Amino acid sequence: MTRARPLALLLAASLLPLAACTTTEGDGAPVASASAPASAQAKNVILFIGDGMGISTITAARIYDGQKRGESGEENSLSFEKFGNVALVKTYNTNAQVPDSAGTATAIHSGVKTRIGVLGIGPDAEKGVCADALAHPLPLLGEEVKRRGAALGIVTTTRLTHATPASVYARSADRDWESDSLIPADQRDAGCKDIAQQLVDADFDVALGGGTAVMFGPHEGGARGGAGADLPGDWARRTDGNVVFTRADLAKAPLDGPLLGLFSPSHMTYMADRKPDSSEPTLTEMTAAALARLKAHSGGYYLMVEGGRIDHAHHEGRAGYALEETVEMARAVQYAVDNTDPADTLIMVTADHSHVFTIAGYPQRGNDILGLVVPPIGRGEDGGDGGPLMAADGKPYATLGYANGPGAVQGERQIPQTGLAARQQALVPLGSETHGGEDVALFATGSGSDRVRGVIEQNVIYQIIRKALGWAE
Repeated sequence: MTRARPLALLLAASLLPLAACTTTEGDGAPVASASAPASAQAKNVILFIGDGMGISTITAARIYDGQKRGESGEENSLSFEKFGNVALVKTYNTNAQVPDSAGTATAIHSGVKTRIGVLGIGPDAEKGVCADALAHPLPLLGEEVKRRGAALGIVTTTRLTHATPASVYARSADRDWESDSLIPADQRDAGCKDIAQQLVDADFDVALGGGTAVMFGPHEGGARGGAGADLPGDWARRTDGNVVFTRADLAKAPLDGPLLGLFSPSHMTYMADRKPDSSEPTLTEMTAAALARLKAHSGGYYLMVEGGRIDHAHHEGRAGYALEETVEMARAVQYAVDNTDPADTLIMVTADHSHVFTIAGYPQRGNDILGLVVPPIGRGEDGGDGGPLMAADGKPYATLGYANGPGAVQGERQIPQTGLAARQQALVPLGSETHGGEDVALFATGSGSDRVRGVIEQNVIYQIIRKALGWAE
């Protein structure tokens, strides 16, 4: 493992958003209207994906972020909400009204919508069947980036083998085939590689995230079938690259040569649970590390950055944790804005899907977004005496909630938990809260951002990226 000079930060650059009008064709592809300006060609593209960051999450995170600074919150804007171009994105999978991250991320990185639960393979392939995966491969943006001489970066707060980051480089009949030991016995001899093996076999310049467990065998406490498995070591020997496992190692890693960072056994620690001396870098620090390396590449670059634990917090019914993760992603976006040139870089921010997460109850302006509903003073029949509103069962209720999930009320409803660590109340009891099926937002600024407008199919994001880079008509 090589050690070298400290991480150098890029110089700040101003950001000039572009705006445009639009219509859409029947397939959801954007069509420039007569008044839309010609799109500039980008040298670089950065795509931020807030996993599960639906519009209600953005709204609540905006308020939460402002309230952390002592403001009322509603008037606040997250970094990417200031971008000049916005579209709505339809997220369904080919066989699912409400999608998962594998199908949606595949649409973004292949240009083709596909089934729920599969990566990089077409909708004719049956989930879990290796032969079908081999017979129906889709193009992968990560492969094209390298084939065209550009640099490739992947950053995530999840395992690098999780669905969204894996969509950049992997094809799999099942998103859960992250390790060889996770492929069913009847499929192991059919010729499919597990996702971790595909990662270390892939051609990338920077990959930073979690997931050491699927990289090592039992001798290192890992989940791979081979007793002496060491995929990071194999990768380093093949590429002459550097592997880092801590925040301190990342800061000292050389700027030249490929870099693989694995900072936790599984997903990285929630921001809300981190200690000041955490050995894990933040999403912003990983974004900075990736840009410091990719910017030096003369052929340009594609960087995918995922705020992946937004999704996990929602599944646990812990809205405060999801909002904290969203605020950190907005911080990483701001870093990218400040350290790139809009004249040659397209920055986009989107979500792969939403969640069944609501903001309700007529709380007063500036009401604690993680608290109970307190109405405006003088609201009349609804109270307004400075105390929380009461539901029909005579107990207060919270502003944030879920349509389903582990916080579901069973029997007599208790007074809701409040604060950052609270588990919000839900309606339908489920062990894990589910995704939502409504459209998500796509925000864009910089070169080629005028193509982001209207209501589009999710796979059109792939087309926007390729057109911005001059790879498509």
